[in-house]
Amino acid sequence: MTTHHVAAVQAEPVWMDLAATTDKTIALIEEAAAHGARLIALPELWLPGYPVFLLTTNALQELPYVARYRAQALAVDAPEFMRLRVAAARHEIVVAFGFAERAQSTLYMSQAVIDEHGEVVLHRRKLKPTHVERTLFGQGDGSDLQVAQTSVGRIGALNCAENMQPLSKYALIAQDEQIRIASWPPLDYFGGPMLSGPSTVALNQSNAMEASVYVLMSTQVLTEAGIAAFSSEPGTEAPPFRGGGYARIFGPDTTLLSEVLPPDEEGIVYADIDLASIDVANFFFDPVGHYARPDVFDVTIDRRHKPAFREIAGPDAPATYPPLEREEDAVATEG
Repeated sequence: MTTHHVAAVQAEPVWMDLAATTDKTIALIEEAAAHGARLIALPELWLPGYPVFLLTTNALQELPYVARYRAQALAVDAPEFMRLRVAAARHEIVVAFGFAERAQSTLYMSQAVIDEHGEVVLHRRKLKPTHVERTLFGQGDGSDLQVAQTSVGRIGALNCAENMQPLSKYALIAQDEQIRIASWPPLDYFGGPMLSGPSTVALNQSNAMEASVYVLMSTQVLTEAGIAAFSSEPGTEAPPFRGGGYARIFGPDTTLLSEVLPPDEEGIVYADIDLASIDVANFFFDPVGHYARPDVFDVTIDRRHKPAFREIAGPDAPATYPPLEREEDAVATEG
């Protein structure tokens, strides 16, 4: 089967509230499945929401928000993560979502793809957080820059400005990617063309043609609820933007396949995709096949996991000591 009904989300999380956003996620999964979708894509850092305070506060003002945000981050062994796996299996739908991942003392900008059996088939971390995100999140490595084989096709996922990185995109294209999960925060927050809604839509549309893939673009929305959440601490001002929703689904020939919602409206957009059409797109442009020049360009991906530390054994064995004597034994020996 090459034809599938798929969904992309344009919605507002329950800001910095992991439990409530998990509830909302499960409701969106149920809604998409009821509409016949076999895949649903949710935005970057959907759980527990994008840290908008990074864009609107200085280093001192943001500290109370940082504490609240870190407390609501999601670990992969947390009950909320298991609830999402159960929901995917219950509704027999592939679920792709972004989340702030807590791993020991560090947060990562992560993405997960859970198949219709509830199994985690992709779990990756953003290679390099963008701009002010680096103050809150750690960076990933090449070990998880992978494409997952699923019942709806071969899925790759990138976070926000990773969709601008030529080599990150090429790494997925080279793995025979068919569907790109392009996860974004609320857009328009700079108030100009950089990462505006229209420019980012154009980027995702171009990426569909560049890679000969279907692109599921999902974004968050900022409403008055978000304005209140990010101006609740003394001395902080409300974010200067509203809306930011630009969910779209593009075909490999750049065709817009889904409806368009107003930027300040929550909802799910749907489309029917046919993986067979990728063959036609690759007939014209195949950047890792007949249109490639491996004799000119050599692209290498380092798949090694890069932990924060590694142990190197020394040449000498550690010193050994006799067992500690109990005080009464020592007295008996002296006597």
